[in-house]
Amino acid sequence: MATVTPLTTSPLRGHLHRYPRGRLHAKSHPHGFGTLLQYRPPATRRIYCAPDGEVSAPPAPPAADAEQQEQPQEEFTLLAVNRSDFNEVIMVIDSPAARYLVLDQSRNVHSVLPKTSVWTNSYWDEFVSLPAVVPLGPVALLGLGAGTAAHLMLKFWPWLQLVGWEIDPMIIELSRDYFGMSDLEKPTESGGSLSVHIGDALSPSATVEGGFAGIVVDLFGDGKIIPQLEEVETWLQIAKKLMPGGRIMVNCGGADAVVSLAEDNSPSSWVQNPTVKALCSAFPGQLNWKRLSEKESVNYVALTGPLPDLNEWSASVPSDLSSKVKQWIPCELA
Repeated sequence: MATVTPLTTSPLRGHLHRYPRGRLHAKSHPHGFGTLLQYRPPATRRIYCAPDGEVSAPPAPPAADAEQQEQPQEEFTLLAVNRSDFNEVIMVIDSPAARYLVLDQSRNVHSVLPKTSVWTNSYWDEFVSLPAVVPLGPVALLGLGAGTAAHLMLKFWPWLQLVGWEIDPMIIELSRDYFGMSDLEKPTESGGSLSVHIGDALSPSATVEGGFAGIVVDLFGDGKIIPQLEEVETWLQIAKKLMPGGRIMVNCGGADAVVSLAEDNSPSSWVQNPTVKALCSAFPGQLNWKRLSEKESVNYVALTGPLPDLNEWSASVPSDLSSKVKQWIPCELA
């Protein structure tokens, strides 16, 4: 029987900085096919789970946080709990606002399926803009999780052929049961679908004949981007999997040092992020970046290739993304 427990606001605990209360902190398992984000659906709070799988309320906030204590609580329901060779804890947790995939000992969120909005209000939304600036062809999702990006991309580009990689078969099983992944694997009326592959997303075999039109990379472990993605050679190998004119879009996580929001919004703030630095070295003069707002996830995202015509790009994406794509700027080595 599902366990239902009201959760309250608690200080965020995690490796990223500058994050206000009331966010869900997400990161990936050590083998790295999930996400790192700060996701804030309405009225939700960080999920705390005991080792036996019980969903529990976090410690009460200090008396000084009376305003936070007065905020309405939201009930979270534990729908499933399991373990695998890759994750000691795998949980599916439900709420009126969204459904979450919670993994590993840190009990952090890897994927989310919103219920009250189409959008996640986090970096996943950025991936929806990629098909507008790549050739026609299959798009890879390196870091499939429970399919958050796949849901969004097929909703707005129903003809897309998505190919996703996930290392943990248990996550795929639960995603089919609880996150609608089985529906994504069925052809849409426009012929698009998601093809699921279980295995190492960075393996040489993680490719298709003729190459990908686009590759989405969202790979984290132990609360930070996997070390391979901070190496120039890794990106050169990933780029070989693209067809001519193809592009890579990357969730690069946050900065590797504590900085003020003002400093982090400066034109050169990408130098604080080792993944963006590696990408810029791998693709000199052919990399673009942006930093998501505090209301989103405060993550860096990167896009390979020349900077698209921002007006044309803005006109070709869903209206909710029109202004956001104009925030991309070229990344240049100092």
